[in-house]
Amino acid sequence: MNSAWSAAKGEHWRKHLAGFEAMLRPVDAPLLAARSLGEPQRIADIGCGSGATTLAIRAATHPESTVHGFALSPALIDVARGLSQGVRVGFEQVDVEAAATPEELYDRLASRFGVMFFADPPAAFRRLRDWLAPGGRCAFAVWGSPADNAWAATVREVVASVADLPPPVPDAPGPFRYAHIQRFVDLLRQVGFAGVEATPWHGALPIGAETGAAEAAHFALSAFSTFGETLAAAGPRAQAEAHRALTSRFEANVGPDGFVRMDASVHLVVGAQRRFE
Repeated sequence: MNSAWSAAKGEHWRKHLAGFEAMLRPVDAPLLAARSLGEPQRIADIGCGSGATTLAIRAATHPESTVHGFALSPALIDVARGLSQGVRVGFEQVDVEAAATPEELYDRLASRFGVMFFADPPAAFRRLRDWLAPGGRCAFAVWGSPADNAWAATVREVVASVADLPPPVPDAPGPFRYAHIQRFVDLLRQVGFAGVEATPWHGALPIGAETGAAEAAHFALSAFSTFGETLAAAGPRAQAEAHRALTSRFEANVGPDGFVRMDASVHLVVGAQRRFE
């Protein structure tokens, strides 16, 4: 896993936790629907962050199921443990790429945007394949194309208008690593997952914790990727101009309730355990 998640990125996520979780929560329902959770089973949430999806899994599955969340960031694991007081769920700080195969295998693996950051994806997904019991299944949510994710494309356009942004590096760890979804499907098949299929999901996501245009712009410029660092280096004038421009863009996406929502494109990728002989 990208080691930055054990320190700076984890702290960054915790700082903006309320906004991130409000924004990503709509993806939980289609992710959980992608895999049957009705019978008692062992379930692992990979890259669980602050544990919101893990808790959603716990609420949706059989009372006798075992649910564990795994993340690299100690800061986010601390948050997850705090939020899960009194709930039958476990959280552990683990580098999935280096972790041993658990003694008790899992019947289900799930991840909401937690599998795009591995340093060595083939090795990581082979390891996850080995975490699954025979017949076990996985469901991973990954972002679609940046062009189809207005929440990201709009912010990037605004920041690029006032500061120099480096071009995206294809296949580097990052949120849009599997935007070309067939590459991800092929990778999972190559490392031993069977029945791999990708289904698109489209919806409107709230930007931040359901706030107005100016507040949503502040959240986006501070929280998304490295935009905040880029603007800080560009200086106060660039920061102010970016905020004005993004607020104006967001105002066109304010709904009747006064909150900003932007279109999003997600791929829900499912598969099953298949070991090589």
